[in-house]
This record gives sequence, structure tokens and C-alpha cells, in this order.
Amino acid sequence: MRVLGIDPGTLSFGYGIVDESSEGIVMVDCGVLTFSSRTPIEKRLCSSYRSLEEIIERYRPDVVAVEEPFVAKNARSALAIGRAQAMAMLAAANRGLAVFRYLPTQVKQQVTNYGGSDKGQVQEMVRIQLGLCQAPQPLDVTDALAVAICHLHKVHFDLLLAEH
Repeated sequence: MRVLGIDPGTLSFGYGIVDESSEGIVMVDCGVLTFSSRTPIEKRLCSSYRSLEEIIERYRPDVVAVEEPFVAKNARSALAIGRAQAMAMLAAANRGLAVFRYLPTQVKQQVTNYGGSDKGQVQEMVRIQLGLCQAPQPLDVTDALAVAICHLHKVHFDLLLAEH
């Protein structure tokens, strides 16, 4: 299964593609789209959408996993992230891909076994699970890869539950 993980944002938009096979989980590609805060949000969203379409076309994921916005600190930034999330979901839906959404605590729980993990712990567990020599950078990329890994773990967990 190939999963495209997305850490949505309007200034930086992280993505990570992972494959799962009998040998485990392997990173295929990752990156971050960055934009100037001076660029109007509609242009940033349009550019993100086009880039995401190219990523989907190039890597042909089976599903897309998107991190939900975290609202507690700043409602305005949560709204902007929500717009980027909606754009990502639309790009995936236009390609006929199923979209799965995960809260940050769900991602941390699936990747580190602790929903209160900090960014450094998540980054290290992503590095270990993907067999990388160095942790992926920047954190937007780490978060996107973590969302993709989270989805794979969740699928396995659901299959185990279905068997019993």
C-alpha cells in the first residue's frame, strides 16, 4: 500500500509518501512546499493544489492521510490550516482517492505509542520506523511522514480487531 501523508499549512505544506511491503515501511519521497506570507492565501492554496496534483500523478498513492488542525492555541491559524486541509482533500477526491483524517494525538499514539509525545520523539520514531540514517527535516516533512505511518498502523490495528 502506498500512502501520501500530508501536514497541511498555508505557509509550509509538508508531504511524505511511504510504501508498505513484506519488508516493512519505506519512504518513497518527501518534501515541503513553502510560501511567502505576503502572497495572498488564495494564490498559496492554488499553488499547493497544483503541486499536490503533480505529486499524486507522479507517485500514484493508494490513499491519502491528512493531519487535522490543532485548534487550542490560535483559532486564526487553525482556520488557515483547515483551508489547506480542505484543499488537500479536494485534490485527493478529484483523483478518486480515499482520504483519512487523523488528529495530532492519534498520529503520536500510533507512531510513538504515546499521544503526548513531543516533536523530537515523533521525529526519532519516524526515523527509526523508516530505517533512515538521519531524521527527516523540516518538521513539516516529519509530520507528513508520521501521518502516513499512522495510517498504516491504524489499518493493521483494524485488521487485527476484525479477526477477533
